[in-house]
Amino acid sequence: MTHKPWLEHNLTESEFQKILELMGREPNYLELALFGVMWSEHCGYKNSKAHLKKFPTTGPQVLQGPGENAGVVDLGDNLACAFKMESHNHPSAIEPFQGAATGVGGIIRDIFAMGARPIASLDSLWFGDLKQIRTRHLLDGVVAGIGGYGNCIGIPTVGGELFFHPSYQGNPLVNAMCLGLLKSDRVFKGSAAGLGNAVLVVGARTGRDGIKGASFASEELNDLDPDKRPNVQVGDPFMEKLLLEATLEILANDLVVGLQDLGAAGLTSSGAEMAGRAGNGLIMNLDQVPLREPGLAPWEIMLSESQERMLLVVKPEKVKAIQEIFDKWDLAAARIGEVTDDGCFTLKLNGEILAQVPARFLTDEVPIYIREQKEPAYFQERQKADLSAVNQYGDFGELLEKLLASPNLCSRAYVYERYDHMVGLNTVIRPGGDAALLRLPETNKGLALAVDCDSRKVFLNPKVGGALAVAEAALNVAVTGARPLALTNCLNFGSPEDPEIYWQFVQATDGLAEAALILETPVTGGNVSFYNEKNGEAIWPTPTIGLVGLLADLSHRLTIDFKETGDLIYLLGESKEELGASEAHYFLTGRDEGPTPELDLPQIKNL
Repeated sequence: MTHKPWLEHNLTESEFQKILELMGREPNYLELALFGVMWSEHCGYKNSKAHLKKFPTTGPQVLQGPGENAGVVDLGDNLACAFKMESHNHPSAIEPFQGAATGVGGIIRDIFAMGARPIASLDSLWFGDLKQIRTRHLLDGVVAGIGGYGNCIGIPTVGGELFFHPSYQGNPLVNAMCLGLLKSDRVFKGSAAGLGNAVLVVGARTGRDGIKGASFASEELNDLDPDKRPNVQVGDPFMEKLLLEATLEILANDLVVGLQDLGAAGLTSSGAEMAGRAGNGLIMNLDQVPLREPGLAPWEIMLSESQERMLLVVKPEKVKAIQEIFDKWDLAAARIGEVTDDGCFTLKLNGEILAQVPARFLTDEVPIYIREQKEPAYFQERQKADLSAVNQYGDFGELLEKLLASPNLCSRAYVYERYDHMVGLNTVIRPGGDAALLRLPETNKGLALAVDCDSRKVFLNPKVGGALAVAEAALNVAVTGARPLALTNCLNFGSPEDPEIYWQFVQATDGLAEAALILETPVTGGNVSFYNEKNGEAIWPTPTIGLVGLLADLSHRLTIDFKETGDLIYLLGESKEELGASEAHYFLTGRDEGPTPELDLPQIKNL
């Protein structure tokens, strides 16, 4: 059998042929490894990029849209908010504590890489049947990982959502959102600008944890999951706290030209993306990279996703000052290369060139796929629902009690009480309501934030369900008194190579785009997570929305609790007989069916 080296890096034969055409020669093993991770779904967005262009991304409030570590919106008074949401699904399925913890750590780094001080986190968690032992194991591990990282680093977890359904039994979803504050004129970007500028890797040392994590996130899970544990990163929140403070200090002292979080694909993605954004080249000397253990092969150094690391581009005369600051924080800061004008991403070891690839080949030449779409067979079949079980239920008071005690409607206190949601003393509305509300320091303003999706409705009608996710998040922010500003998203789906899954994705993103446009909440960034399947069984389509809003006067904030006896209760909007796609119908019948509620987006905007 002919050896096919590209298969080791999750590349297809057609992709390998494209690489041969671009390079004009056969790449070596290390160069193939670079292409493998940069052309993975997780880094390259090759199955989604064509449809992400549908999203509105601009507005008077948007200071930074998609393409950087995080989006940034203007809050007035020279204050801005950086925010983003990302997934850590596959790692959490294998190693729930570390998978969730490093998901939190990674999204926090995206925020302070923009020059913002993180002030809050949220999470969106989706698990299988709560009666199953594995589900309870995953739930406990994930909640412990989120709480352990956030509590230790001192960033409050102020809100989130939790949902159970057998669809997620084999592949849980762990989506983490973080936001931070910065001056609106002090937004930093990840660009390797300036010929001859030095490249530094700072923070923790590089180890073997998380190698090929980006590739692992771009493939389906199977019964060999335990063998994937080396692909899961290991987090250290105390190290991240030091890195956060050191990074903000060097930014405050104007010592940096560009910086990038070392997340998915580690040094490979950060180096190639920084060079690509600036249109420059980059040399990395791998013998200068601080290692946690000896003997790492060059490809392991480049693909390691060891946590708590950043890549900096600085002027040569600033290197000493940066190293002194990182020494003070007891962190490594090693000069490992420089910016060049040849456009190539070049890797050296002891002066010898091991790999040399034009950076744009890795970032701009990623193949873009528009897949075949097919309406799923279930779509028409499930539009009708037999509602007799609900309509004929004898005691609606009893039904209400049972619903309120069910896993998807009961109190979430057992989760959020394990999180520190008050550290920093900015939390005005705590978890348990429709949205969290934070005080903006030195102002009388508030920042409202929520994460939302109803995946049952997305499954039954992806376009309407995608729009509903945006509408729900916007309304949850609005009922605190805040005006919705912008959103980030985490688009969780099965394999895009399945025409029915791809149809779900296209429909859901159509609905999301329409709602974001009408509700004037542009998309400032986010994440796509495909291949959420176990042994061929896909999750429900789950386009999670994270939305922020601005409250002009904190004294006008609204909360969900009743205030005084005798106060009047009003219902705003029209109630219709829409029990299809409802939790009540599923609770009584065990069936997911029925038409989704009608959605009038202009009326939602009025409301």
